[in-house]
Amino acid sequence: MKVAVGSDHGGLILKDTIVKHLQSKGYEVKDFGTYTAESCDYPDYALKVSEAIVEGDFELGVLICGTGLGISIAANKVKGIIAAPVSDTFSAEMARKHNNANIIALGARVVGEGLAIKIIDEFFNAEFEGGRHALRVGKIMKIESEKL
Repeated sequence: MKVAVGSDHGGLILKDTIVKHLQSKGYEVKDFGTYTAESCDYPDYALKVSEAIVEGDFELGVLICGTGLGISIAANKVKGIIAAPVSDTFSAEMARKHNNANIIALGARVVGEGLAIKIIDEFFNAEFEGGRHALRVGKIMKIESEKL
């Protein structure tokens, strides 16, 4: 599976840890940056990762900022993206199983490295269940297409 990863300066250290973890699990990972601790804007990285997924170059994405909130909000502005800000393993699993999220967003100032790895593993090990959840996700996508 091909995975797109990005962060702002607040998520840089956690991003590097997650990239290494995903690679150790056999995922093909592209790091879209940032690559330094210099202050930068999370919407820029949310857009890079989101576009790469929507264009079909990558299947899933991971975004990281200080809280996971701003970067997920920015990603969700891209048509076709369902970015879930997550800080626990159960929500990570349900984001995939019930919401068909294609991006998980983490807050480097919210979760530690150990929990972040567990969250990532739950997200990547889960699969969309479809069924009644597909109907609901379809309604979300309909809102996106009609209201934006």
